[in-house]
Formats: sequence, structure tokens, C-alpha cells
Amino acid sequence: MSGDLFSLKGRVAIVTGASRGIGEAIAARFAEAGAAVVLAARKAESLEPAAARITAAGGRALAVVTHTGRAAEVAALVERAVQAFGQVDVLVNNAAANPYFGPLLATEDAAWDKTFEVNVKGYFMLARAVAQHLTRRDAAGSIVNVTSIAGLRAAPLQGVYGMTKAAVISMTQTLAQELGGSRIRVNAIAPGLVDTRFAGALMHNDDLRKQIVARTALGRHAQPDEIAGAALYLASDASSYVTGAVLVVDGGMTVTAGT
Repeated sequence: MSGDLFSLKGRVAIVTGASRGIGEAIAARFAEAGAAVVLAARKAESLEPAAARITAAGGRALAVVTHTGRAAEVAALVERAVQAFGQVDVLVNNAAANPYFGPLLATEDAAWDKTFEVNVKGYFMLARAVAQHLTRRDAAGSIVNVTSIAGLRAAPLQGVYGMTKAAVISMTQTLAQELGGSRIRVNAIAPGLVDTRFAGALMHNDDLRKQIVARTALGRHAQPDEIAGAALYLASDASSYVTGAVLVVDGGMTVTAGT
């Protein structure tokens, strides 16, 4: 191993949920590190400008409109990435849904189904597709699953979302063990509160946001790019001996909770 450990030159990365927030920040950081990035999200009107911003900054980026909960669209995403750049080396599963905010037992079936479809089934289908692609090439690779500290502890008012994130952690650990022999590393990032539109139910509720920040050692919430650095570490050779890990990036919330 030589050179810049954090370089992604010569590699191709798929990043889902990349039209804004954490996903866009990760894609931009990967492009800066030399990767060709394939940005995926459901809505072209926000996805294409995100890819254009990376291109304008000197990176290589392709936008592919994708609903990650649908198998045909997942397969098409990987195929389009290979057609455009020749291969896929890195996958960041970041697309997520959280349509319901409230008591767990009041969750409607439709909200339950949508959350699991995107947050668990979508992650699995993409991980499977990319792992199969890497195995056919006999190539090493890295899969990074963006989960949440909501998957590590009780998640009041976000119960189903928390369950999906706990499932992703389990999936990460199992895939890490099963794919290690193929030189495919699988890790997860568990962010705390991040200033994104996705976290709007928390960010725009002053009482809840202040409660969370008060229980966070650093005394603040995160910005999306603060999660992107963790993703770059797990995607690059800097983490070549790391697999099955859950990297908590929460400003110290989980270690101070209850104090």
C-alpha cells in the first residue's frame, strides 16, 4: 500500500440518496478524492443539479434516477454505472425514507412498508448487485451503509425508522463476514443529528433539537460534510483492515446520553 491512503483515483462509486444532504456531500468528497461518482435518487430535478455541481468543480459525475426499493431500477443503476465508467468499486447506501414521525404503535402499515422497502430491502438489493459485480470481476471493493444511532438505541417517535437502521447494522455485520473472503469490505456509519432536510422533523422542532444538542458532548448538531469524511475513510485504503464496523459519528451523543 502506497501513496495517498485516502485517494479514490481509478475507482467508481455509486452513492444513493445523493441529490442533497449527506449523500451529495459524500459524492462530492469522493469526486474530490478522484473517484468517478454515480449519483442516484428518485427525483431528476434535484439529482441532476447535484451531479452538475460536482462536474463544475472538476469531478466526474453521472446522475441516474433510481427508486432503490425496486429491483429492476437497482439492476439498471449498476448496469448504467458500468456502461459509463467500466466498473463499480464502491457503494454507499444512503437513500432512506422516514414517512412517519410519532408513537410506534400508531404507525400505519403503508408507512411501515415504505420505510422497510427503501431502508432495508433497497440497501440489500444494491449491496447484492454490487457484490455480485465485484465477485465476477474478482475485484476488491467497499460497501458503506449509512445507518443511524437510532439503530443502536431506543428511537422514540421514530420507531420504525430505528428498526430499519438496526436491521442495516445486522446486515452490515453478516455481509462483512460472508464477503470478507472475496475482499469486499462492508461497514456502516451511524450519524447523530445532521442538519439536513431529511432530519427536518427534529431540526425544525426547537424543543427536540435543543434536547438532542444538550445531550451531545460537542454541544451541536453536524453538517453533512462531517459525515462525508467518515465515508471517505471507509471507502478508501485507509480502512483496508476494517470490515463489519459501525462507525458512530454523533458528536458524542451516545456516550453522554443519560447523564
